[in-house]
Amino acid sequence: MLPLALLWLASCGGGSERKFVKSPLDNLIRDLDAEKNFTIILYDMDMEDNIGRDVYKHRYKIITMKDSVPQERITDWMEVDEQFFFEHQNNMGMEIASKTDGKLSKVVAPPGYSNFVGNPQYGQWRTNPDGSSFWEFYGKYAMISNMLGLVGSMINRNSYYDYRDNYWGRRPYYGTLPDGRPAYGTYSPHGQRANPDFYNRMGSANSFKEKVNSRVTRSSSSPRSSSSSGSIFGSSRKPSSSSSGSSRSFGGRRRR
Repeated sequence: MLPLALLWLASCGGGSERKFVKSPLDNLIRDLDAEKNFTIILYDMDMEDNIGRDVYKHRYKIITMKDSVPQERITDWMEVDEQFFFEHQNNMGMEIASKTDGKLSKVVAPPGYSNFVGNPQYGQWRTNPDGSSFWEFYGKYAMISNMLGLVGSMINRNSYYDYRDNYWGRRPYYGTLPDGRPAYGTYSPHGQRANPDFYNRMGSANSFKEKVNSRVTRSSSSPRSSSSSGSIFGSSRKPSSSSSGSSRSFGGRRRR
């Protein structure tokens, strides 16, 4: 006689119809397995109504190094599930996955903060007359700044080390501008510089937020994480078990 548990599985079809399906991000990470270092940025988002069915899409920017030369590639549109889309609604222009010296992290961070910013191989901290410090890429790596959408951004050393000391590998970091707005992410000046086409298509960041909120209302019965709607800026939410990080810090500890 079959054990009771096996009989139950057989009567339910063995659960074969409920298979785990990897996200496009997971597939990209798999394809980049041979890379020791990479950065994956959420480059673009879109949503559309396809004959009564909401369709959610992402495009990603992938940055790698080949023979010490930075390489970038922007993917085609990839359909993502509803929950994944809402989880990343605030992360336009952000690094949503990276590998640093072979260690993978899926904790959201400002672009390049895991691999390039603060790394003396690619640049240095410069001091202003007022004593504050900011990050400057070396001339031969200036293109990295453009790839990351950081042209025109002032990366303050104190803010960067706040990220390294208190957020890196543990929780998302968006920074804060003097006027209270996030320094990075969908609703930030950096997000608009990183991909102006998104804002032209959506009308504005507020228009995008309204569209997202309308989808949340329409699909309120679908399963979603508690952080999927509204803003998660400054959230102390712990990363999922798939996230990883290291305590290593580029270029020493202190800052001014």
